[in-house]
Amino acid sequence: MQPTRHHADYAWLPSGFVHDVDFATDASTGGGATLQSVHVDAPRAATASLGRIVVPGMPNLHSHAFQRAMAGLAERGAPQQAEDSFWSWREVMYAFAGRIGPDDLRAIAAQLYVEMLEAGYTQACEFHYLHHQPDGRPYDDPAAMSLALVEAAREAGIGLTLLPTLYVTGGFDGRPLSERQRRFGHDVDGYLRLLERLRAIDEPTLNVGIALHSLRAVPPDAMRAVLAAIDAIPASPRQRTAARMPVHIHIAEQIGEVQDCLAIRNARPVEWLLDHAPVDARWCLVHATHLSDDETRRLAASRAVAGLCPTTEANLGDGLFPLRAYLDADGVLGIGSDSHISVSPVEELRWLEYGQRLVTRHRNISASTATPSSGETLYARALAGGAAAAGGALAAFAPGHRADFVVLDDASPLLAGRTPQQFVDTWLFGGNANLVRDVMVGGEWVVRERRHRDAERIARRYRDVVERLARG
Repeated sequence: MQPTRHHADYAWLPSGFVHDVDFATDASTGGGATLQSVHVDAPRAATASLGRIVVPGMPNLHSHAFQRAMAGLAERGAPQQAEDSFWSWREVMYAFAGRIGPDDLRAIAAQLYVEMLEAGYTQACEFHYLHHQPDGRPYDDPAAMSLALVEAAREAGIGLTLLPTLYVTGGFDGRPLSERQRRFGHDVDGYLRLLERLRAIDEPTLNVGIALHSLRAVPPDAMRAVLAAIDAIPASPRQRTAARMPVHIHIAEQIGEVQDCLAIRNARPVEWLLDHAPVDARWCLVHATHLSDDETRRLAASRAVAGLCPTTEANLGDGLFPLRAYLDADGVLGIGSDSHISVSPVEELRWLEYGQRLVTRHRNISASTATPSSGETLYARALAGGAAAAGGALAAFAPGHRADFVVLDDASPLLAGRTPQQFVDTWLFGGNANLVRDVMVGGEWVVRERRHRDAERIARRYRDVVERLARG
């Protein structure tokens, strides 16, 4: 079959926006189409017009899909608590998670993925630990909850990097899982069986990696055993940019976690991980908020991705990542919406920059002499880091990469009078209107004129599920 050809007036390439770009995509179906060629300064021909302003879709490198349905439910201080923090929020989350089954998860995740697509995300990295029934017993199909996420992603049309999560202990001291954590737990053998089952799924927009929940939940021997096992597994053909499966871990999110790690392992969390695990470009260290200067330099040198989730980190009171020092060390980063109190790459990138401005009392912290635009710096780095964390050929207009396009609304008043060099800065910092007009994933249009192709039906089912959960 002949390739499909598309034209963009301005398209974002690694060098920035380029005028008159033609794309040829292969004829794959089911969201699996890839770019065959990219030509710049191409004369207008009888090809389909993508639009005036086209950018690669953004990977969302950290998602707990079920938490979308509890957004706003943990915003009241409890009088009996001396201090409201991540740890008190976690109790609210545990209670909510205990009510969710596979059908509920599918409905919630599909709604979330629709919102992601309408905001310009085209890949979700699902850090999935809600494995079993609330009492810890496996479902009849032990992969039921994981499959609910695969089905939701297929239904919505978003790419999915599924990261089944290993969760073994309740703390650095090796304590057993609490009653509310039992549905998260696996031993190493059970976890590897689940991983093998998920890797056998034939889905063109699905990648499978692993997640180690955290250092407190994964003892060193379990970590070593899982890493050794996955090193023997060849990469999926879809993981063209990753030699091996991606590995994600929550780390150094909270001061309490750092203190416990120091007390029991005599090292800070990122320091310990870099000393005891083969951390490299396939790794994504989620949050990594509390770093020493040495950890910041070493993390950057490892080429692992710092998975930053500014809106959730702000909502939970986590703290601020050392962004400027990390950029100066040429560190790799990406963004995720984590607990989904916001589902917007614009807001994640905006608050990544704004948090730094507030603490330093200066502006354009992300910019440098070489890259003077804060917006372009952050968007470009988040594309590259997100693609690495997702473990696939994504988030770039280059041959062999998946055909994911985000078309901005050039008719919006916010973009009036803007030059190509000002498009991204205006998009990220110029207002709160969503400028995403159309979204294509793997050659298929999933959003047109700001609306997902199946938004109404998916939203109706989501409302029914959440209303039933609210009734208990």
